[in-house]
Amino acid sequence: MAPITSSETGNKNGSQKHPHYKPNYIPDHNYVRILDTTLRDGEQSPGAAMAPHQKLNIARQLAKLGVDVIEAGFPCSSKDDFAAVKMIAEEVGSNVDDDGYVPVIAGGARCNEKDIEIAWEAVKGAKRPRISTFIATSEIHMKHKLKKTKEEVLDVACRMVKFARSLGCDDVQFITEDAVRFNYSFLF
Repeated sequence: MAPITSSETGNKNGSQKHPHYKPNYIPDHNYVRILDTTLRDGEQSPGAAMAPHQKLNIARQLAKLGVDVIEAGFPCSSKDDFAAVKMIAEEVGSNVDDDGYVPVIAGGARCNEKDIEIAWEAVKGAKRPRISTFIATSEIHMKHKLKKTKEEVLDVACRMVKFARSLGCDDVQFITEDAVRFNYSFLF
């Protein structure tokens, strides 16, 4: 198989051109959208905490790699994480290349208004901001961690996604926490 040339892709570096970004839709069924969690999930490993400038440097490299979505962090967890996510959104998330590529910058938030407001404040400076909100959906977490029924969890999830949208965020990702132990019929 011959390598793809820049004349075939329409861009100068010869890589596959990113399709037009629209939340929850990929126009080219052969395109794989890459979401990187290094700056959020990767930091949960013992000893892997990063300073804001380190997170910004990694985000710059992820953008150079052409990553579609960068989960920049969990802004409500600390002032440093808020600052890092905001810097990444304003710099990396606003730097549109010659081909029109700019990564989506996501901020994580639990399903509560305070977290969602803080996440929005951190990512709204990006060209493509996203709020990634989550809530536990396994029986054990709903009962012992959240102390909520299935109906209450469903209600909170729906209200908080609507709340995130009401702030002006057009790209809201909903995540089910502890999904490996969930009840499939409830999740669906």
